[in-house]
Amino acid sequence: MTDAAPSGTRSYVWGPLSALGLAVAVIAGVIDQATKLWLLAVYDLAGRGHMAITPFLDLALTWNTGISYGLFPQQGVGQWALLAFKAGAVVLLWVWLARAHSRVTAIALGLIVGGAFGNAIDRLHWPGVLDFVLFHIETTTFSFRWYVFNFADVVIVAGVLGLLYDSIPGRDAAKAP
Repeated sequence: MTDAAPSGTRSYVWGPLSALGLAVAVIAGVIDQATKLWLLAVYDLAGRGHMAITPFLDLALTWNTGISYGLFPQQGVGQWALLAFKAGAVVLLWVWLARAHSRVTAIALGLIVGGAFGNAIDRLHWPGVLDFVLFHIETTTFSFRWYVFNFADVVIVAGVLGLLYDSIPGRDAAKAP
């Protein structure tokens, strides 16, 4: 079901749901950065070290200098190339947002853009992306540890899930520009 009516000529910069997507992106980015700053400056996660929150969730400070899951660590020129690639991806996502007709698509794209900006700010300000949540399951015969992640990662995944939901057959699919 479409939430916004298409117009005759559509802009690649601003559309009927761009304000919604921008608001979601700003909120996601601010929460991500506030969480990270609080954990470093107020809670002093670096000083406290690894800390169990629940039997399956820990706080564990790591600096991710690579891409997803810490793959392909980057420094110097590689770090700037990665930032340039991410900036290009955000531009394409923004064009998609400007042309979106579904509120679900706009919110999902806003989450992805906000999470990407949150992690990009980390790369510009810190030695890498600050990751701090470790999900794990351990029994006497089995041990599973997921990668360490942050709030930006959570909203990016939520945004991707939103896009997948919006593309379910029978609904108006989320169409890229």
